[in-house]
Amino acid sequence: MIAVFFLNGLTLSTYIVRAPSFKSAHHLTDGQFGLSGLLFALAAIACMQLVGPLAARVGTRAMLRCTLAVMPLLLAGLAVAPGPWWYIGGSAVLGAVHGTTDAAMNATAVAVEQRGGRPVMNRCHAGWSISAVLASLTTAALAHAGVSLTTHLVVAGALLLAAGLLLGPHLPAGTAARGSAPAARAPWTRPLLLLGVTATALMICEGGALGWGGIFLHDIRHASVSLAAAAITAYTGGQTVGRLFGDRLSLRRGRRPVFRGGAAIAAAGLAAAVLSPSAPVAVAGFALAGLGSSVLIPLVFSAAGGLPGAEPATLVARLTTFTYTGILLGPALIGWSAEYVGLLPTMAGLIPLLLLAGAVAPVPSRSASAGCGPEVPVAGRAG
Repeated sequence: MIAVFFLNGLTLSTYIVRAPSFKSAHHLTDGQFGLSGLLFALAAIACMQLVGPLAARVGTRAMLRCTLAVMPLLLAGLAVAPGPWWYIGGSAVLGAVHGTTDAAMNATAVAVEQRGGRPVMNRCHAGWSISAVLASLTTAALAHAGVSLTTHLVVAGALLLAAGLLLGPHLPAGTAARGSAPAARAPWTRPLLLLGVTATALMICEGGALGWGGIFLHDIRHASVSLAAAAITAYTGGQTVGRLFGDRLSLRRGRRPVFRGGAAIAAAGLAAAVLSPSAPVAVAGFALAGLGSSVLIPLVFSAAGGLPGAEPATLVARLTTFTYTGILLGPALIGWSAEYVGLLPTMAGLIPLLLLAGAVAPVPSRSASAGCGPEVPVAGRAG
């Protein structure tokens, strides 16, 4: 499963880091480029709602085999799109396929956890984080070497397609096909809604760190551009390291203590990043915030997938809708708030939001000797 997350992340991250090249190559106006991003996100959210019924009919393994083959073709196609509107339409289709892949791969990871009795979600998300770093470094190196957008993405698409086809027969079984989709009509329970709101809050905080951390250091702490950019590297680096060890820690200490501890560490790191007058200390704070936040979203996915009343694919697809809402709203909300009350108070306001998420999220606990199979949180049993 880690390879699935890695390939999906590598495809999407390549699309993201090549955004300036797309805008220039296709002569997109600011409005057209913004529209392409919006349609990408809306298409992803819309297709996530279909993952539950589709998984019940064909299974998540078949879905992933298809999407891992289609996404690289779409990535290469965006480089050779004949005009701006073809690019905008292609971005929407890529968003739809990515949204399907995102929900299906997380649902499969939940199913693997439940069958194997051991957590794997953090390592899967670590694969995604590593792929993002690799895509960024590779793109920077190729751009510096003068490799064209078309050459880069056609070659990358061919390699990703070959890797997806080779991986397909070895994909683990996730949600098996059942021929119908009754579980897709499962109700929106209070634990699921609470986990969804928690996921939205966490993604808003992550958007604040990634989207505004560098701007905060440069504008408020008057750090150099290179030092401000180091805040983003520090945060993503901390996340990657934390996810490599998060599963082992969850198995030993229990998911609920790890979740609450991670939220507290993330809040402490963000407090150091925002409140310290020293830019180097702030960069270290962002690294600590990334380390603490690394386990939060993977544990929320695991908790949602283990709720009763529906297949993991349906539950995870619904949760993914909340995470995308946070990704979309986070940077914009922070920008609007910063305009009215200032960036420093806005960033500081994320600290209690992290602590509140750690306190109220119905992430189930599990002893060190137990597995991580289906488990009903206290809130779910009370319901």
